[in-house]
Amino acid sequence: MKKWVYLFGEVAEAEKYAGSWDGVRGLLGGKGANLAEMTRIGVPVPPGFTVTTEACIAYQDAKAFPEGMWDQTLAALKVVEQQAGKTFGDPANPLLVSVRSGAKFSMPGMMDTVLNVGLNDETAQGMVALTGDARFVFDAYRRLIQMFGTVVLEIPDTAFEEPLEKYKEKKGYNADTDMTADDWKAMTEAFKAVTKEHKGFEFPQDPFKQLELATEAVFKSWNGKRAIDYRNAAGISHDLGTAVNIVTMVFGNMEQSGTGVAFTRNPSTGEAKVWGEYLMNAQGEDVVAGIRNAEDIYKMADELPEAYAEFMEVCKKLEKHYREMQDVEFTIERGKLWMLQTRNGKRTAKAAVKIAVDMADEGLISKEEAVLRVTSEQVDTLLHPQFIEDAKKAAEAEGKMFASGVNASPGAAVGRAYFDADTAERKAKEEGQDVIMVRPFTKPDDVHGMLAAKGILTSEGGATSHAAVVARQFGIPCIVGASTVRIDMEKRLLVAGDVTVKEGDWISVDGTTGQVFAGRIDTVAPNLEEQTELLTLLGWADEIAAKDGIRQAPEGWPTKGLQVWANADYPEDARRARSYGAQGIGLCRTEHMFFEPERLPIVQRMILANTVEERQAALDILLPFQRSDFDGLFEAMTGLPVIIRLLDPPLHEFMPDEHALLEEVIEARIKGVAAAEKEALLADIQALHESNPMMGLRGVRLSVMMPEIVSMQVRAIFEAAADVKLRGFDPHPEVMIPLTGHVNELHFIQPKLEKIAKMVMDEKGVEFKYKFGTMIEIPRAGLTADQIAEAAEFFSFGTNDLTQFTFGYSRDDAERNFLVKYVEDGILEKNPFQTIDRPGVGQLMKLTVEKGRATRIELECGICGEHGGDPDSIEWCHLIGLNYVSCSPFRVPIARLAAAHAALKHRA
Repeated sequence: MKKWVYLFGEVAEAEKYAGSWDGVRGLLGGKGANLAEMTRIGVPVPPGFTVTTEACIAYQDAKAFPEGMWDQTLAALKVVEQQAGKTFGDPANPLLVSVRSGAKFSMPGMMDTVLNVGLNDETAQGMVALTGDARFVFDAYRRLIQMFGTVVLEIPDTAFEEPLEKYKEKKGYNADTDMTADDWKAMTEAFKAVTKEHKGFEFPQDPFKQLELATEAVFKSWNGKRAIDYRNAAGISHDLGTAVNIVTMVFGNMEQSGTGVAFTRNPSTGEAKVWGEYLMNAQGEDVVAGIRNAEDIYKMADELPEAYAEFMEVCKKLEKHYREMQDVEFTIERGKLWMLQTRNGKRTAKAAVKIAVDMADEGLISKEEAVLRVTSEQVDTLLHPQFIEDAKKAAEAEGKMFASGVNASPGAAVGRAYFDADTAERKAKEEGQDVIMVRPFTKPDDVHGMLAAKGILTSEGGATSHAAVVARQFGIPCIVGASTVRIDMEKRLLVAGDVTVKEGDWISVDGTTGQVFAGRIDTVAPNLEEQTELLTLLGWADEIAAKDGIRQAPEGWPTKGLQVWANADYPEDARRARSYGAQGIGLCRTEHMFFEPERLPIVQRMILANTVEERQAALDILLPFQRSDFDGLFEAMTGLPVIIRLLDPPLHEFMPDEHALLEEVIEARIKGVAAAEKEALLADIQALHESNPMMGLRGVRLSVMMPEIVSMQVRAIFEAAADVKLRGFDPHPEVMIPLTGHVNELHFIQPKLEKIAKMVMDEKGVEFKYKFGTMIEIPRAGLTADQIAEAAEFFSFGTNDLTQFTFGYSRDDAERNFLVKYVEDGILEKNPFQTIDRPGVGQLMKLTVEKGRATRIELECGICGEHGGDPDSIEWCHLIGLNYVSCSPFRVPIARLAAAHAALKHRA
C-alpha cells in the first residue's frame, strides 16, 4: 500500500523515499518538511502529521481521496492522540487540530486553513470544564464555525463579519477583546444560524466529518483562482500539489498566552535583528490578517520573559540550521512556546541583497551562494524610481500628504486609486493605467489586483499582514495600517481628515517612509553608488563570471568569462554605464548624433547633395561635431573598449515626414500659395523612397555607395581618439561596419577606412590599438562567418535585426498584430525579440562564433541588441562563448548578476 501520510517524526523515512531534502519538500510541502525537520532538531513543535502532495495530485485526478489515504490519516491521528495525551472527539479530554495547506514553494495566504477542528457542542463543554475558561473555548468554537463556513462551505466572509460587527456595535465594544464568554457563546449560535441559512444544513457536529471536509477543502484550494494567479506570477508549476498538515492545536487565546509572526532578520531592510509582531490572547490569523494591531516582538520580553528568551534562541538555531533568513509562526500557550512554522522568509530586494552579503561576511554561506540568492528581478527593483526629494518636499509643504502608515514594502509608486482587485486589474491590463490598489485590508482573493498595481495602500493591518508579505515578494511599494484613512466602498472614495480621494484620482505612495500624497510626485532612479551591499555583491558576481569562463572552450578560445558592456551614444551615458560597472561600450549609434537640432539641416543637405563635392562640403561641417561626440566617449571610457557603429539607418529617416510634407504642398496648392521649395524637397524625398527600406540602401551598402560619409566618421573617430591620447587618456576605438552580408563588402570598404585611421595617427604623431569589425545581423553573414572573419577582427550580434531576418518578421508589425497571441497560445514559448530564440537564432549565433573563430581564433564576439539585458539570453551568450553582452546602462547591474548566475549554473 502506498504511503500517503507521514508523522512529523518520520522525516528520515520520507527522505529515504524522496531521495533528497528537495524531494522531501516536494513530498511533504515546505511547511510539512520544516515542521518535521524542526521536530528532528529538537525545536518544540506540536504533535502532528502530513498528508502528502502525491495524495493531493491523486485527488485532483479522481476527485476523491486515493485508496488507503483516509485509513492512514486516522492511524496517524491515533499516534498524535498518544503524543498529546488527548483524544479526538472525546468530550472529557478533547484533542483539537489545525488543518493547513503547505506546497513545496511558499504561497502565503493563497490556500486554505481551518483551525480548531474537533470542536462541537459536547467537546466545547468538556474544554470549559478542563480549562475553566469559557470565553476562550467559545471564542475558539465560533472561529471554527466561521473558518469552516468560509473555507469549506464557501459562505461569504461578510455573512459572518456583519453579525459580529453589529453585535459589538450594539454592545458598545471597540474590539474583539471586549467580548465576554457569554458574548462569544451568543456569536457561536449566531454563526451556526448563518451556516443553516446559507447551506440548508447544520454545522457538522461529527469531528471526523469536520476533519475529512477540511482536508478535502485544502486539496481543492490548490486550484483556486488566487492560488493559480499567484503561481502564474511567481513562476510556480501547477502540477506540484499541496500537502495537508494536521497539527495539534495550541492556543494563544488563553491566559498567559499569545501568538505571533516574526522574521529572523528584518525583511524590509535586511538588518540582522529579529523583526516581528505578536498579540496576547489571540490566535494566529489575528496577526496575519491584521484584524488587531499587534505589538512589537521585543515587548514580549516584558509580558512573557521566559518564552521570549526561548523564542530568541530558537530563531538563532533555525537560521543557523537552514543558513537562511526564516519566517516563523509561533504560539505561547500558558507560558509554553510552540513553533508552528518556519520557512525561508520573503523579503524586499534591498533586504535580499543585504542579507546575502551579511551572511557571506558572517561565514554562514559562501560568496557564490550569496550571488545565487539574489535574483536579476531584485536588482532591477533596486534600480526602480524613487521620489525626487525636492518634489516630495514641495508636496509636503503644499499639504498634499494626507496619511501615513506602516512602510511595508519600499519604493515609490504613482497611480490612480481603485478600491477593489477586479477594477485595479482591469484598469491596468485593459486600459494601461498606472494603478494604486486601495483596500481596508487585502485578502488572498485580492492577489490578482495587487500584482497588476504599481502600489498598494491599506487602512488596516500590520507589517506581517497579507498585503505586506505579497508586496515585498513582488517588489510592489506598499503601505499598510494607514489608520486615518476611511474607505467608503459604496461611494468609491476615501477620506483622510479634510482630504477626499475619489476612485480614479491620482495618488503617490512612498513605501519606504509610509507616506501617502494626493496627486503625482516626480520620481528618479536611485543612486547605485550609495547601495554599498549591492556594489559588493556585483563585485563578487564579476569575479565569478571572470573565473568561471568557458572552461571547456576549444583550445585558444577566450576563457576570461562573459563581461558586461553598455550601449551608450553620449558621454553622460558612458559615465553612467561605467559607474554601473560596464567594462566597455558595445554600441555607440552615430545616427543618434545626426538627429541633434543644429546638425539635422546639415545632414539633410548632405543627403540631398547632387555632387560628391556638395556632399563633402556638408560632411566637412559635420566632422567637428562627430569628433567632439567621440572625444567625450573616449575620455569617459579611458582604458576600456568603445565600439562605434558607422551610419546604419536608411537616409529617408533623416528627412521630414513625406506624408506631412505632402499635405503641406497640397494645402499650398489649394490656397494658391507658392511652395516651390517644399515641392522640390518632396520630390527629393520621394526619390529616396524604397519599398522595404529596412532591407534597402543602409549599413555597409550605404558605405559602398557613398563612402565619403563613413570616411568622415572614421576620421572623426580617430582624430578624437588621438586627441584624447595626447591628453593622457587611453582610448580603445573599435569601428563596426553594420549589416554585412558578403565578405566582399568588407573587402571593398574596410581597407579604405583602415587607410584613413593610419593617416590620422601619422598626422597626429600618436599610436593606439584599434579594431575593425562588423555587425552580424544577416543570416548569410553568420553562415559565411569563416569568410567574414578574414577581414573582421570582431563580431557583434545585432540580435534585433538578426531575429527579424531569421524569422521573417517585421518586429513592429509582429508585436502589434500577432506576437502576443503566438505567445499566449503557445505557438512561441517566448517573444523572440525579448529573449533569444535558442533553437533558431541561437543556433545561428553559435554557428557564427564557431566558424568565425575557426578562421580567427582570437575573434572578439559580443551582442549589442536589446537581448543583452535579458538574463535568459545572457545565459545563452555564456554557453556559446561570447566575450561580452552589451545593454542599456540601467540594465548593466542586472546583466552582471545574470552573467555570474550563468557561470555558476554551468560551472564545469
